[in-house]
Amino acid sequence: MKSVIDLLVDRFDGLMPRHAIVLGSGLGSLVSEIADPIRLSYSELPGFPMSGVTGHAGELVAGILGKHPVIMLSGRAHYYEYGDAAAMRFPIEVLQGLGVQSLILTNSAGSLREDMPPGSVMQLTDHINFSGMNPLIGTGGDRRFVGMTNAYDEALSLSIRNASIRAGTPLFQGVYMWFSGPSFETPAEIRMARLLGADAVGMSTVPEVILARHVGLRVAACSVITNYGAGMTGNELSHEETKEMAPKGGKRLAEILKLMFGQEQLA
Repeated sequence: MKSVIDLLVDRFDGLMPRHAIVLGSGLGSLVSEIADPIRLSYSELPGFPMSGVTGHAGELVAGILGKHPVIMLSGRAHYYEYGDAAAMRFPIEVLQGLGVQSLILTNSAGSLREDMPPGSVMQLTDHINFSGMNPLIGTGGDRRFVGMTNAYDEALSLSIRNASIRAGTPLFQGVYMWFSGPSFETPAEIRMARLLGADAVGMSTVPEVILARHVGLRVAACSVITNYGAGMTGNELSHEETKEMAPKGGKRLAEILKLMFGQEQLA
């Protein structure tokens, strides 16, 4: 890991980001808002997992967003690609090793609420790890017993909410349930998820929240809603629908994040 950190420190040339963002489907355009970008493909960073999912660039981009230095991970590896819940462990540990203190995670998700249609943005207030997998399985020491009561940092989340108000963009709040994927959920699973208190479902983010909290990063997360859950409309779900709808909600979330990082002070 030290060699990758040394490589990035050298390329950053004095830039010292304290905030990082993981860009999910539909958020790649946010990279274009970075001033004086420093770009490295994951293939240039030994240990960074490549994503085979269309819509995930597989690129680290650093620079200035608004008034703050930031690192963006454009694309992520998923559990369903590698069979490894800790697929993003190395990149998150590298972020922490670079001095990053807060991590904003984004994803595309399916809505379980009729009042939260495709194109909406939902801020995660909590999650349900329905997959049963945990990225810390096999990790030694007492630090593996990570408390998750306050997994989503309230001050960081408040900064996002305040930015959404300034943007005039409605920001839903809710609980995200992680399914392993890659197949979509069944109508019965969606009915179960609603009964258990989930507001949205998806195939990422939860492992990264656990990994980030394990290394002491503050976390906030938002979902771009791309569809209703299976059985809610009678239509079959597809990744094509996700790719089509993600940029629409992605524009709304990108505007929120631009306004957030345009503030002098971040949480």
